[in-house]
Amino acid sequence: MRNIKVIIEYDGTEYHGWQSQENAISVQRVVEDAFRKLTGENIKLIGASRTDTGVHAYGQTANFFTESKIPAEKFFLAVNCLLPSDISIVHSGEVSSNFHSRFSAKGKKYKYLIYNDRAPSALMRNRAFHVPVSLNLEDMKKAAQYIPGKKDFSAFKASGSSAKDSVRTVTGVELQKAENIIELTVSGDGFLYNMVRIIAGTLVDVGMGRISPDDMGDILESKDRTRAGRTAPAHGLYLVEVYY
Repeated sequence: MRNIKVIIEYDGTEYHGWQSQENAISVQRVVEDAFRKLTGENIKLIGASRTDTGVHAYGQTANFFTESKIPAEKFFLAVNCLLPSDISIVHSGEVSSNFHSRFSAKGKKYKYLIYNDRAPSALMRNRAFHVPVSLNLEDMKKAAQYIPGKKDFSAFKASGSSAKDSVRTVTGVELQKAENIIELTVSGDGFLYNMVRIIAGTLVDVGMGRISPDDMGDILESKDRTRAGRTAPAHGLYLVEVYY
């Protein structure tokens, strides 16, 4: 049995997240079905991140075991013919038998897109969070400076999270704007449920003047979810890369 690692890009608009579900179409299920058709085996994918409904990915990582004789570096070319146009395997290769996409991961990078314009975009409607009010980017950047480091992110954890430990290390937060698109990039060793979306929503509230940028430190120290801002919608979020 060989262990094959794949990197998957997808538009999450039409899917109920990454993870397979009984009564809904997920990215994992569609990709597994394609690999089963290709190999004739009951392929089970191990994914690095359980992205939610509507979330997109440039670099979701997964691995599976197979007895297929298809060269490891050719899997992505062969299986893409069996996938819909909103899912693409962009890389494949053989890894050691003890590699596990989720448990071997050292960190992840996400980005969040905000479409900041009075009029909504027809083309970006499922790809970015539309905010029609002009945002103060400098205030957002000032607030973002409080986020990096090893901290308790309870204030940025969804109420439904099952995580027992809310301490995470955020290694980088960047905000940049090109025309009417604001791009937030967040990297770290791991993230709580909805953590990046709550960070994005809180920074939007800062940009709108609802939250002072200097309050970000107090919000973190409070560990109180009600002190932070809104949870930004899923369709603006992208899993960019998983680090190993």
